[in-house]
Amino acid sequence: MNYFVRSARTEDATGVAKVQVDSWKSTYTGIVPETYLEKMTYESRQPKWESLIANQLVFVAEKEDGEIIGFANGGRKRTSEYPDFAGEIYAIYILKSHQSQGVGRHLMKALVERMTTEGMNSLIVSVLKDNPYRPFYEKLGFVPLDTKEIRIDDAMLHEMVMGCHGLQNIIHPH
Repeated sequence: MNYFVRSARTEDATGVAKVQVDSWKSTYTGIVPETYLEKMTYESRQPKWESLIANQLVFVAEKEDGEIIGFANGGRKRTSEYPDFAGEIYAIYILKSHQSQGVGRHLMKALVERMTTEGMNSLIVSVLKDNPYRPFYEKLGFVPLDTKEIRIDDAMLHEMVMGCHGLQNIIHPH
């Protein structure tokens, strides 16, 4: 499969919304309340992504035919907690049919390279504890820092906050 990673443009919002919605539905069924997943639509997410692409660091993985197959976004840490960390990975999602092919690692590399140029040399990421892809972050060097309870609809879920200081493993993989 041929794809390339680039900075997102506003017109990518439709493709990014599709990846987010499809990924949530394929990854979080049985973890996140079904009612929440049913409410997620491409149409509801697209305007949010238009705004996020304009205001945050967002990278997309795009196939040669123009299909967006994954995205990653991040920026300055959104909490005053974890003072030893400057940046935060807000989201990374890859369509299920394109997972385990290096797309996530390439997206993270592009995003983290850009974040380090803006002085974010240590990062946190929050991951649902039951997320089957949590080992992806561990392989990149993220370690558990904290566990929090979050509410999604009427469910209380456990979220793991992970941190990484050694970003060279992400930028220059072995």
